[in-house]
Amino acid sequence: MSINQTLEQRGSRYGKFKDVASTTYALQEILRDAKNHEHMTDDQVIALDMICNKMARIVNGDPNYIENWHDISGYATLVEQELSVTTSDKEQSQ
Repeated sequence: MSINQTLEQRGSRYGKFKDVASTTYALQEILRDAKNHEHMTDDQVIALDMICNKMARIVNGDPNYIENWHDISGYATLVEQELSVTTSDKEQSQ
């Protein structure tokens, strides 16, 4: 498959890249302006960035594409798992 075919296929699934990028950036800016953003860990920030991108793909492309919804839950689960480990480590050290 050529890169143009890949881009065409992705565009029909996710929407125009420029639109997805614009929506993603707007969502990220909202989160970055929140009062506790600076207290978040790198993995939390990146997970939310990825979730913003998945949400942007949903609203600009095919909202019934289940992989986007699945990916959102995956990123949230990764942070949840890290918090569980971190919380467990803190409890054990006390």
